[in-house]
Amino acid sequence: MFPFELLRSEASAANLLEQVRWRDGLQCPHCRSESVIKHGSYREYQRYLCKDCDRTFNDKTGTIFAHAKIGLDKLLFAFYSFVRFNTSIHQLDAEIDVSYRSLHRRVEQFARTLDAPAVSLVGPVEIDEFYVSAGKKGRERDQPSRSRGLSKRGRGTYAKDKPPVFTLVDRGNGQRYTVPAKSADETTVRLLLENNEKESLTVYTDGFRAYDPLEDDENFHRESVIHGDGEYVDGDAHVNTCESHASLARRWLSPHRGVSKDNLTAYLRPFHLRRRILRKPGREALKEIVQAVL
Repeated sequence: MFPFELLRSEASAANLLEQVRWRDGLQCPHCRSESVIKHGSYREYQRYLCKDCDRTFNDKTGTIFAHAKIGLDKLLFAFYSFVRFNTSIHQLDAEIDVSYRSLHRRVEQFARTLDAPAVSLVGPVEIDEFYVSAGKKGRERDQPSRSRGLSKRGRGTYAKDKPPVFTLVDRGNGQRYTVPAKSADETTVRLLLENNEKESLTVYTDGFRAYDPLEDDENFHRESVIHGDGEYVDGDAHVNTCESHASLARRWLSPHRGVSKDNLTAYLRPFHLRRRILRKPGREALKEIVQAVL
């Protein structure tokens, strides 16, 4: 459900921000002191005075909401719709009557502020990769434009405007990760798998050669299925969950009509956040979205 009651006005949105930001107690954003008192108001926002540094601040100070000309209720509406419903920025522009450029800048700032998920593996782990057509959208080129279709077949790289995105599914703790990379090679695979809790991590892969060196590494126990031979499941060995998660990631990127490869990481961070709030009611989901950028 959409939390309309929390976004019916800027005052109600300001009240939500105050609740989420100071849930663990008031603290000066300038000097981190807890010696803070109320000191009037700034429009719909409570104003505070720090007794230690003698500086004032309000609920938006030091956040991505500070100095925004767009009302907080409209910003939270945009962020919630973007994460929960994967609404394109063009559609958000039509819904809340804000200039596309201002809204685009704020949504990108929101996406970049989100923390990248820390990959911590328990195992066993599935790992697979897919490729995204992502060039230099929105930037000047030093060479003739190429077709957005990127019709060349085969595995791509960041340099060829078709960067790989790895999906990891940890069957031990249920976590799923989507990590863009510059290239799909052995070095990247080892970096993704190095943060694990077991001496010999069981890894399920397909037949891609970048995973082959894991066979001779005592830190890993690799089991694979060879799709080229028509093999997709062999006991516990399969990457079906990875492929399912990859299909969701592709659908997530689709409404944005081509993403610059420089912004690919930023656009996938809200995808991770969406999975965290997927089964939560609207009010709790909106609070977690706000908390994620504070």
